[in-house]
Amino acid sequence: MNDDLIVCRCEEVTLGEIKEAIKSGARTVTDVKRRTRAGMGLCQGKSCEIIVLRQLSIQLGLPSKELDPAKDRPPVRPISFGILGDEYND
Repeated sequence: MNDDLIVCRCEEVTLGEIKEAIKSGARTVTDVKRRTRAGMGLCQGKSCEIIVLRQLSIQLGLPSKELDPAKDRPPVRPISFGILGDEYND
């Protein structure tokens, strides 16, 4: 596959960027995510995580089942301290 291939469409992360992240020390899907933002878009990695896992497997020489997938984390919205404080003033 060509290094210019876009793996994460949501964040426009290329295969080359993922390979570079692994060469720079990424050892998990979460490590790659932190370095490249792959998996942080609207789909939350549903379309690109398998390719990231595959590249980790190839680059590190490990079977895919030995690699941990990314942890599911729900999207978070900021809330003001005022809203939090109102609960305790009742």
